[in-house]
Amino acid sequence: MAKLEIIIAPDPRLKRVCKPVARVDARIRKLMDDMLETMHAAPGIGLAAPQVGVAERIIVVELDAADGDGDGPRRPYFMANPELLWTSEERTTYDEGCLSLPDHYADVVRPASVRVRYLDHDNESREVEADGLLATCIQHEMDHLDGVLFVDRISTLKRGIILRKLRKTHKSGAPALARP
Repeated sequence: MAKLEIIIAPDPRLKRVCKPVARVDARIRKLMDDMLETMHAAPGIGLAAPQVGVAERIIVVELDAADGDGDGPRRPYFMANPELLWTSEERTTYDEGCLSLPDHYADVVRPASVRVRYLDHDNESREVEADGLLATCIQHEMDHLDGVLFVDRISTLKRGIILRKLRKTHKSGAPALARP
């Protein structure tokens, strides 16, 4: 496995709509594994392919028991072509952050529960019902596949403040990429 470089906003590659994956083959499995390693090293709980410069519909998500994903061992979700089948009417608010917008957070309102269909690490079609932080994380990562960042879901004023700070950091010569 290899750690990948995480793209930092504002970068136009984060605003692209990603293409579907034809099938999960050896190349896609390696990418998923590399994304998981990159996410762990960052550290984070989710990562989408466009965040590492790949315009394909792939996300990885992994919460541990302390994050509210149950009592068992960590279980990564490898998702190619994830699609929302259902979202709850109930909404919830989480203070979201993003590996592509380091050190910036904002309250984002999303459906509290979702059902998602996807291709797994072995190219098998799967469905998962998720709520709480897992539902929020899956939706956040799926947004990346359509070129949507969490700051696109907050007020224009708050979004502007965050993006100005990121541009200023970039212009000051700070690293353009997050930790590999």
